[in-house]
Amino acid sequence: MPQYKEYLGLGIAGNFALHLDQAGEADDFKDIITADEAAPKGIFPFYLPTVVSSAKKILNTYPLDAHSIQLPKEKVNVQAEPEVGLLCDIEYKDAKVVSINPTHFGAFNDCSIRIKGASKISDKKNWGASSKGISDTLFEIDKFSQGGIMDNFSIASFLLRDAEVHPYGEDVKLSGYSYFYAQLTEWIIKQINAQEDFGPLEPILSYITEAKYPSKVIISIGATSYTPYGESTFLKAEDEVIIAVYNNKNISQDVLLESIKKTTYDSSQMSILSQKVV
Repeated sequence: MPQYKEYLGLGIAGNFALHLDQAGEADDFKDIITADEAAPKGIFPFYLPTVVSSAKKILNTYPLDAHSIQLPKEKVNVQAEPEVGLLCDIEYKDAKVVSINPTHFGAFNDCSIRIKGASKISDKKNWGASSKGISDTLFEIDKFSQGGIMDNFSIASFLLRDAEVHPYGEDVKLSGYSYFYAQLTEWIIKQINAQEDFGPLEPILSYITEAKYPSKVIISIGATSYTPYGESTFLKAEDEVIIAVYNNKNISQDVLLESIKKTTYDSSQMSILSQKVV
């Protein structure tokens, strides 16, 4: 899926309760001070569309794939991270970000390596081609605020292993994100402009400046909490990761699970990301 090669790729860490603790990453952010307890911890890059001399070269490798996840060559633990991905227009003035406008949303897999002692979050996020995922089916956003289309959507995820479907991430409404809608976009703008090279975080605005201010960005807005199975289960070859962002007004959890089992998806109601692990 080459259509996003010109997009900047950014992710948000710590925008859903419990996830960092479940992922074993809470200690990475112990020195990060946030505006309030519920605030996300920071922003990380997972893809830079232009070579940035001050960033790691691997971040120039396009990682998105709608159909497969390629495990790292090294023997490390890898977990899927079920998220909502936003396609956004980004605007600048006087070398600062002044506007983030989400235009589309859908299922995203911020697949991550679980290793201790990584210097930056991004070290766990892009290890090569097919290390991330975004659904082929995205929904247009009428307005990124209460009363819009996203009010009616939930996210759930599953792992298909040995012909059995296991709930992997908790089934939650998108309104369950700690920061959402205007609070989220305002935080992103402020965070990009202010975030420094400190602890696990990187100077995003510096990267953007050297990348000559890309006008499009994919933002993964944070991983949901895991089920007990998802928290303790790492990916292996032949698994299939399925992330569903679905209209909870028209589709029940039972109907969703039946759709997953039968692989019959209503694209008018569901953004499905199904990735074979290889």
